[in-house]
Amino acid sequence: MGNKRIIEWFRFGDNDLIVAEHSARTLSPQPLEIICYHCQQAIEKYLKGYLLFHGSLEPPKTHNLMALCESCSEIDPEFDNIVLKCNILNAYGVQPRYPDEIYIDESRMEIALAYAKELKLFPPLMAVRKKVNEPEEDVD
Repeated sequence: MGNKRIIEWFRFGDNDLIVAEHSARTLSPQPLEIICYHCQQAIEKYLKGYLLFHGSLEPPKTHNLMALCESCSEIDPEFDNIVLKCNILNAYGVQPRYPDEIYIDESRMEIALAYAKELKLFPPLMAVRKKVNEPEEDVD
């Protein structure tokens, strides 16, 4: 039961990343703000899924990747290695949804997309994905 919930968080994150990649590849003009927003959202959901796997009863009610990454670092110090990338993506969680709040050009969008794709494959996150997707053993 718990694994299904965690899988859903990762699936929603994957969907955000799919939307970002598709938008970057096929839309003209590219909706830079929306692409960056979906990159941030993907990582937010991956980090929340990780925290749920490690005992959080509910995902933290925050969009702040820095706070989420810090919580993950308390479980696994490897997350200290992605703090800077989370910090860059963090700016795209709220500001891009409103006019005149943040300047995003194509190079920043490409960086956001590259970081989101890289963080999706971050080993501690991939380890959780693998564990929750393994078939559960029957207990007699």
